[in-house]
Amino acid sequence: MTTDIDQAMDAYFGPEGEGPPDDWGDATPADTDREPVPRTWAPQDLRSVLDGSYRPPQPTVGRRDDGVGLFYPGRMNSVASESEAGKTWFALIACLQEINDGHHVLYVDFEDDAGGVVGRLLCLGGVPADILERFHYVRPENQMGPVDAIDLEGVLQLGPTLAIVDGVTEGMSLFGLELKDNTDIAKFGRLLLRPLMNSGAAVVTLDHVVKSSENRGRYSIGGVHKLNGLNGVMYMLENHRPFGIGVTGKSIIRVAKDRPGQIRKNGLSHSSGMHWYADLVVKSETQEYAEAHLYAPRERDPEDREADEDEKRIGKLKSKVLEALAGANAPLPGKGIEDRVAGRAVDVRRAVAALVDTGRITTEAGPRGAVLHRLTAPVTQRDEPPEEDAA
Repeated sequence: MTTDIDQAMDAYFGPEGEGPPDDWGDATPADTDREPVPRTWAPQDLRSVLDGSYRPPQPTVGRRDDGVGLFYPGRMNSVASESEAGKTWFALIACLQEINDGHHVLYVDFEDDAGGVVGRLLCLGGVPADILERFHYVRPENQMGPVDAIDLEGVLQLGPTLAIVDGVTEGMSLFGLELKDNTDIAKFGRLLLRPLMNSGAAVVTLDHVVKSSENRGRYSIGGVHKLNGLNGVMYMLENHRPFGIGVTGKSIIRVAKDRPGQIRKNGLSHSSGMHWYADLVVKSETQEYAEAHLYAPRERDPEDREADEDEKRIGKLKSKVLEALAGANAPLPGKGIEDRVAGRAVDVRRAVAALVDTGRITTEAGPRGAVLHRLTAPVTQRDEPPEEDAA
């Protein structure tokens, strides 16, 4: 039985019998004016490799604040993280950079809507006229048929340098494909991702990771073919401070895979095995304005690391001091706090002093000249020690 998906695939990509290669290789739509599918079974001309004139692919699409590139054009790239870790912010920063450089951008969205996505572009400082001219937003609500393929081809003829596919999980479900089936993953690549890649655009899929960080490794949700099929870069985002209106969110960007090998060299090694490539920082002033950065990683000086460790140690003690005061049935003198909080007395006193300075603790006179300490407000989650920000 022939399905709409099969018909669309045959009309747009040629007969099903060709089958997708493991890395979604090069292929072009059958009924377009593009060059025919290359004859990939003939021996390749190796002269450029042997004479030293070959140059590996370079990440020229999107960039960090220091100008170093993010994504490989004409290749499959990916960004994965837990929900609300900044994947869309990351993608839209690159989109706006390309738009501002005069390039077209395609955004295929299976998760949000035009208001949410374009609203963020405007929030980042996008010019409405430029967005209208060069940002092409697609929100599929049905399986791709021949007419849909023609509509998509019309955008690709504009030569977008960047093509975002937001929500691979939802996209596969829309096409009736199984997320954990490697064959279905390859089929989704052949149906949607390969033509985007073969247009010359840097294709970037936004995907989710498994919930368990212990079992996550370098993989997004679904079959291992997702990672094996990438021939560009895959980033994993690790959230350290949540994003939201009126706050400054931060995620660490790490390199999970770099097939061409031109991105890792611009990052810093990490114990996880995934290089630290950038810090995504979005400072949201209001709903209408946000300042976003992709900071390059920075080696910490020994003095900086020592100061960080000292601050972290005092931060943990501050939480323990607050817990001790919350659990006491009366205000506590300094000695009473030290008796209840494990740690060096000098560090405990520093923690108490810092809490007094910030108004979290008030002091009052006690018997025999003692200074008593009490909480000014109940202990909340904000009093938990901050997570480590550095790699």
